[in-house]
This record gives sequence, C-alpha cells and structure tokens, in this order.
Amino acid sequence: MKTLIVIPAFNEADNLKALLPKLIDLVEGDVLVVDDLSQDDTVEVVKSHGIKCLCLTVQLGAWGATQTGIRYALQYGYDHVITMDADGQHLPEEVHSLCQAYKNNSTDVVIGTFPDRLSRLKKMAWSFFKFLTHIKIEDLTSGFRLYNKKAIEVLSLRQASMLDYQDVGVLLMLLKSGLTIVEVPVKMQDRYDGKSRVFSSWLVVLKYMMQTTTLCIANIGAKQTK
Repeated sequence: MKTLIVIPAFNEADNLKALLPKLIDLVEGDVLVVDDLSQDDTVEVVKSHGIKCLCLTVQLGAWGATQTGIRYALQYGYDHVITMDADGQHLPEEVHSLCQAYKNNSTDVVIGTFPDRLSRLKKMAWSFFKFLTHIKIEDLTSGFRLYNKKAIEVLSLRQASMLDYQDVGVLLMLLKSGLTIVEVPVKMQDRYDGKSRVFSSWLVVLKYMMQTTTLCIANIGAKQTK
C-alpha cells in the first residue's frame, strides 16, 4: 500500500530543519512538501534532505497547498495520504497511531486529535459550528489526518478547491459523500518556531468566523453520515 505524507509549508525553514530528520527516521512512506510561495529557505531545506518539494507559483494558503499534495497522490496512484503541519505540532512518532486506527476501524478518514491544545474561545467557536452542522467530531481543525483512496478522490474534486480552510468545509464534503471518519487521541506540541498564521490577528479571526458560519448555514439540512 503506497502512502504519501503531505506537508504544506509557508516560511517554515527553521521548523522543517527539526521535523524532517525525525520524519525520515521514524516513518515509512514517501514525503512531499508543498511550498506555498515561501520567502525563506523552505525549499532549500526540503531538498537538502532529499525530499520532493512542489513549488506553487500562486499562493493558495494551507488548504490549497494540502489539496495540491492530495491531487499529486491521486495522479501517482497512492493508496493513502497522511497530512501533517510543517510547524512541528504534529509528531512523527504519532503517525503510527493514525495507521493503527485505520487498520482497526472500517473507516475512510482518521483524524489525530488533541483537544487540550484549544483555548476556551476556540472551543466555544467549535461548539457553535458543531451545533450548526451536527458534525460529531471533537477537534474540527486538526490537520493531522489519514485519508484513504476514496477520500483522496473526493478531496481532489474541483468543489474542494473552493474551500479556504481544511476544517469544517472539508469535513462536510467528506460526510456528504458518504465517507466515515474516526478520531484517535494523539500527542501534540507547540510550534517549534513562529506563530499560527490562520489566527494571526483579530481581523483574520473575524473573517474565518464569518466564512465558516456562512458555510455551516448553507449546509443546514444536508444529509450527513458519520
């Protein structure tokens, strides 16, 4: 079974210097870093470790870069995709937890979750989104995931390109396609370096809340399965 580990990256050179050696040592499978128009040495760091790097010519954001990697996996016949953040929060030694959960469950998607990393405000936001969508998933935003071939095909569709984030919209798309999702608890840690770009300012947070709320309302009444 061919597995591709997809890591979207934007200005993550320092974090990747710490992450990639551990990933190479601890995890089997091919690794693909999708560079989202970084302005630092991200590409050089990736190539220095002998890892393939796809360099986007237009900045697509974290989800757009991730979908690029997923489409690459579909094109080259991979059976599974494991997505990880480049900032060091997702631990290479926890990849086996995703794989084991996939083996033990008849499911299409496995999400590695660590709800304790969320602030009270984020937990309130997720509760609101789960109320609107009826998604029964604890950690909506974790990008530490395993997708099987069916999920790869769904997330490679043009409709998925319209999404800005990998959380609620992606989950709704998977569930509406009849795919199943399970969660498995994993350990996570703080970023090696830098700060989150998804919630980098109150303006960004406001934009995220408005977009995600609109998406949730638009999907009210849609048929979903867990």
